[in-house]
Amino acid sequence: MCFPLHVSSTAWFPMSMSTPDLLAESDLAACREALRHGSRSFHAASHLLPMSLRDGATALYGFCREADDAIDQTDRPAEALVLLRERLRCLHAGMPFDLACDRAFSAVVRRYGIPEEIPAALLEGFAWDAENRRYADFPSLLSYAARVAGTVGVMMACVMGVEKPGLLARASDLGVAMQLTNIARDVGEDARAGRLYLPLAWLEAEGIDASEWMAAPVFNPGIARVVARLLEAAETLYRKAEDGIAGLPLACRPAMYAARYLYAGIGHQVARNGFDSVSTRARVSRPRKLWHLTRAIAATPGLPSRDHSPTVPEAMFLVRAVAGPAADALGMPHRTSIPWWNLDARVERLIAIFERLERRERDSDPIRFFEAS
Repeated sequence: MCFPLHVSSTAWFPMSMSTPDLLAESDLAACREALRHGSRSFHAASHLLPMSLRDGATALYGFCREADDAIDQTDRPAEALVLLRERLRCLHAGMPFDLACDRAFSAVVRRYGIPEEIPAALLEGFAWDAENRRYADFPSLLSYAARVAGTVGVMMACVMGVEKPGLLARASDLGVAMQLTNIARDVGEDARAGRLYLPLAWLEAEGIDASEWMAAPVFNPGIARVVARLLEAAETLYRKAEDGIAGLPLACRPAMYAARYLYAGIGHQVARNGFDSVSTRARVSRPRKLWHLTRAIAATPGLPSRDHSPTVPEAMFLVRAVAGPAADALGMPHRTSIPWWNLDARVERLIAIFERLERRERDSDPIRFFEAS
């Protein structure tokens, strides 16, 4: 956490930054502390990032961690959310509040062009937590995971200079997979705190009444099967994400492979525990973490990314926020070149191009188009 919630009211005023794109060492130190205490897996993976990007990733995490704590550690979450949204608006305008993580994150969003829509979605996910929202089905849960974790994956991709829609989709997949792993690991811990993230439809299919189970959360075979389904979905996304990691700049790959293996390793430990994350909490041993870090370094050369499919539908808005209309081409078959001797096909393609240009002109200014014609 970058600052205490009881901070003096004088600290809540935005400040002007003469050099908004520079990261101050004192601000970074506060964010590093938040990272060190907030996520051991992310902290371990961050050491594999090139120095030129590590500070940006640290500042990004610092603000996300602080925002999460600001909602989690107050009995007035609605007020905290209003304040966080104002802070986000100000830092995107280059006028961050006089807080270390705000100043650092402001520099990052301006330097790397992170659209405000993405961290705003993160805050929306935190608002759902504050409402103690439950999720009727798996797509509803994916909508939540996209906001609280897919956002972080896409913002990290922005810091790495990623613009291709396919790679942004894989970054979103990685974030969502990590969140599903976290949910699978923390079933018991969340239940005892009054929170339930498991899809209600999945529980109902196992004959489990959510309200009754929350009153006395115990492990049983039905819960095991629900947790297993969640981890299976996460594994599918991890495999897709791994293909995208191979398309990142070479220096960025070890850290992202490390994040992928470390978080997937948490899920594997849940499986080794018989999918019991109610009476116990899965922990990855230090030797196994070192093994995953070694795997990450060994996997670095990788192969070029081959997966150009969309991310989960519930997270596609994140890809569009960065890539714009180019995101809509995801999942479409790639056009193959036409042999030089196939004149009929070449003429057909040329006609199609002119028709498309004509439609674009008509759609952009229909009055002028029809007057001209």
